Amino acid sequence: MKSYNDLVNDCLTHIEEVFPWDLADEIAENPDLLLIDVSEPYEFSRAHIPGSLNVARGILESACEYDYDETVPEFAAGRDRNLVLVCRSGRRSALATYTLMQMGFSKVRSLKTGLRGWNDDEYPLVDDQQKPVNPDIIETYFTSRLRPEQHKPKS
Repeated sequence: MKSYNDLVNDCLTHIEEVFPWDLADEIAENPDLLLIDVSEPYEFSRAHIPGSLNVARGILESACEYDYDETVPEFAAGRDRNLVLVCRSGRRSALATYTLMQMGFSKVRSLKTGLRGWNDDEYPLVDDQQKPVNPDIIETYFTSRLRPEQHKPKS
């Protein structure tokens, strides 16, 4: 049986990742770049890269195709566009990148280190009102805080 880490590590050998500083340069140079944030809507509302679209990981496959309730037309029309997928840590976006490659997306990459790394490098984030997010305040959100019941049971 594979773990979540196994799945992520397996797909990392098949996908391309981009570092935050390279993505920042690319955003400035390439207006056709499409950023897809695969975080959950409540996460996206707290902080996301300006100009990104929110397509939660749970609806990714139907959102990128026409004729579904979840279809996001700009995303569905983007099979040949340069896409970068984003999430909080870069793990969900890595899995999503691999999935989209299997679905025929030819120019799709994942943001290595995710929004955590983006924030660490002090690139801008906005909330659902398009207002700038304080990087120091959002840092606490990006810090994992497992509850006791979420830890692996001791044998």
